[in-house]
Amino acid sequence: MPFVHPSPPGATRPARHGARRPRTALVTLAALTSALLAACSSAGVAAGDAATPAALPDDLPTQVPPGTTLVVGDPTTEKAVRIAGGDLDADLGFEIEWANLSGGPQTTEAFRAGALDVGAVADIPPIHATWTGLDVRIVAAVYRQDWQENPIYQFGVAPGVEGVEELEDFAGKRIAYSPGQAQGAIVLRALQEAGLTEDDVTLVELPSTGDVYPTALAAKEVDIAPLGGVQVARYVEQYGGDGAHTVRHGLRDDPSNLYAPTSVVQDPAKAAALRAYVQLWAQAKLWIHEHPEEWKAGYYVEDQGLSPADADYLVAHQGIPEIPTDWAEPIARHQETVDLLAEATGNDAFDAATVWDQRFAPVIAEAAEAYRSGEAGR
Repeated sequence: MPFVHPSPPGATRPARHGARRPRTALVTLAALTSALLAACSSAGVAAGDAATPAALPDDLPTQVPPGTTLVVGDPTTEKAVRIAGGDLDADLGFEIEWANLSGGPQTTEAFRAGALDVGAVADIPPIHATWTGLDVRIVAAVYRQDWQENPIYQFGVAPGVEGVEELEDFAGKRIAYSPGQAQGAIVLRALQEAGLTEDDVTLVELPSTGDVYPTALAAKEVDIAPLGGVQVARYVEQYGGDGAHTVRHGLRDDPSNLYAPTSVVQDPAKAAALRAYVQLWAQAKLWIHEHPEEWKAGYYVEDQGLSPADADYLVAHQGIPEIPTDWAEPIARHQETVDLLAEATGNDAFDAATVWDQRFAPVIAEAAEAYRSGEAGR
């Protein structure tokens, strides 16, 4: 398949921020050293060889020993805990170190360095971690009930590129592609849905960070690129007058997961702490949905520095959280993604269920129900 490979930018690193809060005992993870991460990122096995999943006990431990610390790369929940205050009971009885990390590459690199216990990602990073020999488990999952009306991504079409109104029109076009991330997977899913193969398009390998994709579209370096969040509105607003527009793909693109090294869920103290954390995580997702004005002001505007208009757009399109009580269907969808990526990358397909720690599913569902009934933190 045709590829164009621009030089990748330098990787970003976690930064120190925040301070201890007396009630919640929250602190921030110190910055990881570049040398350590570089050394650990080179560890692992040859690409294509999946790690052999480790066996786990039938039940999750519930007692968190004194002195336990959980290192968490989940900035959204961190901010929700801060903004919600007493609406969420974040005093879990152990110390949380918040790491300013997000996205699959950073999170997996920190796992290899032994510097992170759990991270927030979509559904692609656990697959690629497994292919590089890193044994991981998904421990939490949330989706959107209204995913058809509120997709995470839309495809931006560059100014001057005519005749692209549906997925079948992607044939012959240059498409921005980020392997190993959700944006890359949605490109492959779109081609599959349209009955196209990678040979029918030119995949231009670009990192999906910051404004790389909108900039590449505006500069006509690519014809099509998946855009997410406020980039969709901004792109049309800025370049719509020049003929730029977006195309909806109609595919499910809503997975939001927490995943952890299997060594974490094998450790009784860490596993018990993680059990408590995923309950807080689920309740934070529901709190955000129920408090849009507080979230807009405290997170999007104050913390992220977005305009009120951008914040309004994001809240209006964030969808209704769906926290499944059973993971059979999510695992089946994840298997489809594993198979699709395996075919596209030449890696070996594996049983998706092996990277899901299903002991956490009822714990999360019970926490969500407790929050909805007013029994948790309110």
